[in-house]
Amino acid sequence: MSDIDVLSVTNPPPYLLEKLNAAFRMHQRLHETDPAAFEQVAPKIRAIAASGESKVSAELIARLPALQVISVMGVGYDGIDVAAAKARGVKVTHTPDVLNDDVADLAIALMLAVARQVVRSDRFVRAGDWPQGPLALGRKVSGGRIGIVGMGRIGQAIARRAAAFGMQIAYTARSAKPELPLTYYPSAATLAAQSDFLVVITPGGAATRKLIDADVLNALGKDGYLINVARGSVVDQSALVAALQAGTIAGAGLDVFEAEPEVPKELREMENVVLTSHIGSATTQTRRAMADLTFDNLEAHFAGKPLLTPVPECR
Repeated sequence: MSDIDVLSVTNPPPYLLEKLNAAFRMHQRLHETDPAAFEQVAPKIRAIAASGESKVSAELIARLPALQVISVMGVGYDGIDVAAAKARGVKVTHTPDVLNDDVADLAIALMLAVARQVVRSDRFVRAGDWPQGPLALGRKVSGGRIGIVGMGRIGQAIARRAAAFGMQIAYTARSAKPELPLTYYPSAATLAAQSDFLVVITPGGAATRKLIDADVLNALGKDGYLINVARGSVVDQSALVAALQAGTIAGAGLDVFEAEPEVPKELREMENVVLTSHIGSATTQTRRAMADLTFDNLEAHFAGKPLLTPVPECR
């Protein structure tokens, strides 16, 4: 495969970059760093290596007449114009399943951290404030009501963890899943009204943009917490800031944001918000598994074998 030209539109982790460089003729973000050189190599590019945050537009796809496959290191791929790729016969792959546990673990971690004031209490102790009196009481998690927005692989992994805490579990999704012994609600707002913790794990994209809006937050109410481990685009961030400032909801645990890596000052200054830097899959073990699957999809394609994990639209 050493004569196959591959364009990387991301900065792959070193482990993956080493494998890609050994197997292919790689062009690292050439379309951004050297447009003139890119024009020379563009007719030969047969694959794109991307991340879950990458943008691959219809315009870029159109500039690559030999493009055959786009391999995304990430379960989300809303930055890829899949419709444009399909129209050209270009396959798109991603890396589902291997990150389910990590993202589900983080959802529970954020829920515990914000409700039990783990981060706030850490700052309280470090600042030497404890001798002046105890921190205000937090919110019990065990036995509470959790509403999960999205009931795919990761949503089900979150539900299994919530069950261990004795929580009452309900969900909303594009359609009910009768095989699951969980309560289904037809909308995020009706689910929020019955939840103490609303956990968002639905895919991004146009269909879910600002799904969690002011109405949903109002339904969640002053004792409710929002946890977002999906995409920043799924939550109306301005409405969330307003709801937190007004006490419309009790707090939030957020791993994703509207314009990453930029995070509004208002969120950064709130004591009842726990913020993480899009680390849902950020463990050594899982990132290596994602990298392997990203590479294996490319290898399978150019070996004439079936793709391991095409996105649903390309199955």
